[in-house]
Amino acid sequence: MTDSTRPKVSIHKFSSCDGCQLAFLNLGNDLITLTNLIDVKHFAEAGFVDDNLPEVGGVVDIAFIEGSISTGAELERIKKIRENSRLLITIGACATSGGIQALRNMFDANAWIEGIYAKPEYIDSLKTVSPIKDHVTVDFEVWGCPVSSDQIIEVIRSLLSGVMPTDTTEKVCAECKRSQTVCRMVVNGEACMGPVTKAGCGAICPSYGRACYACYGPSSDSNSTALNNRFQGLGLLPEEVARKYLLFNNNAPVFNSASRLAVNGTTNSDENND
Repeated sequence: MTDSTRPKVSIHKFSSCDGCQLAFLNLGNDLITLTNLIDVKHFAEAGFVDDNLPEVGGVVDIAFIEGSISTGAELERIKKIRENSRLLITIGACATSGGIQALRNMFDANAWIEGIYAKPEYIDSLKTVSPIKDHVTVDFEVWGCPVSSDQIIEVIRSLLSGVMPTDTTEKVCAECKRSQTVCRMVVNGEACMGPVTKAGCGAICPSYGRACYACYGPSSDSNSTALNNRFQGLGLLPEEVARKYLLFNNNAPVFNSASRLAVNGTTNSDENND
């Protein structure tokens, strides 16, 4: 930022588990240093609450958003925050692709509500769950479930230097190679999502003997067709292959199409062209 004063920052929660906000709190002593560089105007989970919240008129330089849009009230909130933020950055799978709760988009969510609540008309729930970018302009996305403290530091460091952050083009497989982690798919015959998943987690799961879950979302140039064929070669049924994509980032277009391709040989775009 070029302003002589500390940049004003706000951190907001929508439909989510709070895990990505913890990436700030997990900074520990670095968080204290960070608050000397930025002016945190709103971060309810850390006890920073300003009477003039960005949601109702207070302007901030950077707004970090965790969570997806699942209610009408959230839709109105995100519009107000966008109007009063110079930069809006989404953090985590929920904000960037809808998150686990977007799984309900595959079913009749209204039928569930009517089957559970005596007065479903009081439930403020949209028909579908959607990422932030479906409703307002997003300046940068930080993928992950949850995001890491290192990602947060890198983003803020770039912004304080007056440049936009850059996204990685690497896949989890590259992180496994650098850490000399044995390939779970080649050596152990496990269905690992590393070949189509964005790097950034440090290959935590493979490092501890577990195939990648695809927490960090689809990587650039994901060859899901080849991976689907490999999974079937390992003995997975088409439905089992599809479920590999339908977790944290199930509503990401690349993963959504890959799951459909695994089951019936068509993608969303294929069906739209029919």
